[in-house]
Parts: sequence; C-alpha cells; structure tokens
Amino acid sequence: MPESEDQRRKAGELLREHGRTFCDEAGVRLHDSPAPLYQLLVVCVLSAIRIRAQTAVDAARELFAAGYRSPKAMLDATWQERVDALGRANYRRYDESTATALGEGAQLVLDRWHGDLRKLRAEAGHDARRIRGLLREVPRIGPVGAEIFCREAQGLWPELRPTFDKRALQGAGAVGLPADPARLAALVAESDLPRLAAALVRVTL
Repeated sequence: MPESEDQRRKAGELLREHGRTFCDEAGVRLHDSPAPLYQLLVVCVLSAIRIRAQTAVDAARELFAAGYRSPKAMLDATWQERVDALGRANYRRYDESTATALGEGAQLVLDRWHGDLRKLRAEAGHDARRIRGLLREVPRIGPVGAEIFCREAQGLWPELRPTFDKRALQGAGAVGLPADPARLAALVAESDLPRLAAALVRVTL
C-alpha cells in the first residue's frame, strides 16, 4: 500500500532530530575503503554487548584518538594500551575481554581479508546473508553486531538494503511507522536509510 504523506513527514522529522549513525557519533566518515570499514567494525564490536550506546561510541572515539584506526594499528597496540583507551571512556567491566577481542579481530581481518573488509564482501559474493555470516566470525560479533554493521553499511553496499533490525522495527512501531523494512525504505532516499535506521533505534533507547 502507498505510504502516506504523514508517514513521510514523520520519517523526515526523525532524520532531522535523531538521524545520526553510530559512525557519525564516533567521528567515522564512512565510505567504501579499508580504514572506515574497519572503524565501523570496531564500533560494532564495542556495541555488541549489553552496554550503553553512548559508552560504546565514546570508547570508539578514544581508540581512534589513540591512533588505532586500522587493523594493523590495533594489533600493534599492546593489550594494556587498548584496555587503557577503553577505560578512559568508562567502558568498564568488559574492558579486558574487549581489548582481547579487538586484538584477535584485527588479526583475523589482516590474515583473512588483508585488512580490507571489501574482501569479506567479495568472499560473500555480495550476498547479504553470507556477509552477516562472515561478520559473525569476528570475535565478539554476534547477531546484534552483524546487524549494526549492515544497518550502517547499507548506504555503501546495495545488497544490504534495506536493513532495519529488530530494535529499529520496534522504534518504527512506537512512532506509528510501518514495522516492515520495505515499507520503511520507501519513506526516504536510499542514501538516508542508515540515518533512518539509526533514528528508529534511538526511539527505543
């Protein structure tokens, strides 16, 4: 059924008021090249556990400010340096295990995809389901982390469109928008899909 002008207006308001992605907040200028894609992966690792979204974003900013913006830089940092960066963002309780996961993940990205997650996409044959499966091979990335990656990367990789995970769909229902990915996608331009998904998640937080 055609989406109403009221729904389009409501989607536009959500974009204006809440349409900042996790990457935006972490200072990542996301585009289809190795370093930004890896930084998105780091944001996903940090967000994949039960912790406040803002704390995860703050932790990402601390890691990137320390220079750990590529898998090689992350791996070259000592485990304690990673723990310390997480601690500065008050990323407590999970700081030690996350520092380990970040090191192991960086090693995997270097060994398997030569530091370039576009090679993960190629290995998956540009298939959204297989992309999610490969992402889940990265330490700490489970279904939630994989969905966050796809939600934010859908503006770059068309096969991921539309991605509105469970939380985003809950947000859509809460504000009177259709809780259906295809119908939600029809409300905004393709380039705005990551921002709309992020705004709907914020509705639930």
